[in-house]
Amino acid sequence: MVTAIVLVRTEGERVQEAAQAMLGVEGVTEAYSVTGPYDLVVMVRIPDFESLAEIVPERIAQIPGVARTETMVAFRAYSNYDLDRAWSLGFE
Repeated sequence: MVTAIVLVRTEGERVQEAAQAMLGVEGVTEAYSVTGPYDLVVMVRIPDFESLAEIVPERIAQIPGVARTETMVAFRAYSNYDLDRAWSLGFE
């Protein structure tokens, strides 16, 4: 599994519109509106690295309202959040 973090700048007031559209892209699991130089942080989780070459430039970057993207690929995941969720399955 490949995890990529995509930082997105949007045009004008199109943050919500762009975030909703990104959630329709296969592999996009979450979109967060954030403070700072970027408007959105988008989490992409896909089975192979090659898919990333299609998802970011051909799908996410082409969404109306997207001005710029910057992508980071995760080497390893260190997360208490994910571990806590895995151990609590079936106890909700």
